Amino acid sequence: MNKSKPKNYNPIICTPYTVWSIIFIVVPLIMVAYYAFTDKSGAFTLANIAELPRYAKTFGISLLYSAIATVVCLIISYPLAYFMSNMKATPQRMLSMLIMVPMWMNFLIRTYSWITILANTGIINNLLSKIGIGPVKLINTPGAIILGMVYNFLPYMILPIYTAMLKLDHSLLEAADDLGASPITRLKKVIFPLTMPGVISGITMVFVPCISTFYISQKLGGGKTMLIGDVIEMQFQSAYNYNLGAAISLVLMILILISLAVMNHFADNDENAGGLLV
Repeated sequence: MNKSKPKNYNPIICTPYTVWSIIFIVVPLIMVAYYAFTDKSGAFTLANIAELPRYAKTFGISLLYSAIATVVCLIISYPLAYFMSNMKATPQRMLSMLIMVPMWMNFLIRTYSWITILANTGIINNLLSKIGIGPVKLINTPGAIILGMVYNFLPYMILPIYTAMLKLDHSLLEAADDLGASPITRLKKVIFPLTMPGVISGITMVFVPCISTFYISQKLGGGKTMLIGDVIEMQFQSAYNYNLGAAISLVLMILILISLAVMNHFADNDENAGGLLV
């Protein structure tokens, strides 16, 4: 069967977007692949790929921390987004504004603020010292890194879920109530499947930057915990080994694409299963 193009399709309008995609997406990906499979002289080699098992533990730690941060963001964001979507218009807009305010500030400033809060002489330890506790080691720990990830990327989880909540068809919720569905059943069978696109978008927007970040681990982890983003940054900025850095980046991109494919697969299954009150 022949698939006709949309009636409003205009190749002239699409040309700038196509050119932009080629220059800023396709070309960089080709360059990453080229450097990953060549040495400093430009000759083909698999030596860079052979080096990757050395960083298997770092990949694992990055995946673990990113997964934990993503789950924490989801646990916080879902009930908050549901609460916001059921508020009146004025407080709803005010709360949305408060959530977006940190996104307007520089990423560096936001991270440095947590150094001030978590340091041994920081705000929290000063308060604890007044009741005879501490100092407690809060900075330069894995917990500080995960906290930094959650704080910096939490809005990217809240907003997509909140948007999906606003689009909920309340007649379906009323129908679930009429059929005698309990609040848990209504959440599991109606609300969650219908908001799954927002959940998947939020997970994507949090997990991807978490797994590739390096600045948070350097400042809040004190450089004691190496994430894969730190290794890539080190190869490009300190070791000047662009080829190995490109190889690690290529594998990281493949891992991210696999993760996204798996999440989209489960999202499609949940959407198809939604609405069955059994």
